[in-house]
Amino acid sequence: MNVTLLGTGTSQGVPVVGCQCAVCRSDNPKDHRLRTAAFVEVDGQHILLDAGPDLRMQLLRADITRVDAVLVTHEHKDHLAGLDDIRPIYFMMKEPIHIYTLPRVLKVIHKDYDYAFRQHPYPGVPSFVLHPVNNEPFRVGDVEITPIHVRHLTLPILGYRIQDMAYITDGSFIAETELQKLTGLKLLVINALRIKEHYSHFNLQQALAIIERLQPERAVITHVSHEMGLYEEVSQDLPPNVEIGYDGWCMEIKNE
Repeated sequence: MNVTLLGTGTSQGVPVVGCQCAVCRSDNPKDHRLRTAAFVEVDGQHILLDAGPDLRMQLLRADITRVDAVLVTHEHKDHLAGLDDIRPIYFMMKEPIHIYTLPRVLKVIHKDYDYAFRQHPYPGVPSFVLHPVNNEPFRVGDVEITPIHVRHLTLPILGYRIQDMAYITDGSFIAETELQKLTGLKLLVINALRIKEHYSHFNLQQALAIIERLQPERAVITHVSHEMGLYEEVSQDLPPNVEIGYDGWCMEIKNE
């Protein structure tokens, strides 16, 4: 399995428009963050996690030419607004793009991208196949995926476990039953917005507590705001198996 973080920033990205803080003015590329998304290649399947407003640039930078499935965490626009940018890949593949998410979010996709679902769509639109995700694991090809139910303040959203990797973003609470689905991980990607507490996202301390509880071999922080601080400075104080993610971060996970 190959895991690539296409974007690791919050809804505003980093730098934030108009901000003059040290992070937003940093010349370190690891402090520059597009909106959060990831890409997983496993057992012949190419899986995109979220499709935010920076998707076109992310697909170009990572040289992605195939997407077999899109796993959507929730309907907020920093995770969904770029779905139409997948059209060139659909044209190359000449196969429908399969989208998996909560039934509530599928309704938003059907509404926002209604032109893709018309009985007689005009030429040039993508073809999407929508799949509702509830509690049960599902498959993309031969790859089993376990949905992880997470709360984003009061909004139910999804994380996903793919074999020995799990991806959770925008979470502020994970129930015990869902934490039990996350044992034995080689890689945990989890959100932490900043150092200070936040009402709808884990902060760094909360994310580290979950990592300590789950004991993955390796953990990476995503959905990072400029309020977290400079990459190099924050990285110095992290446990050995934890790091702040950055755009383009990648890892190969080998099957035992």
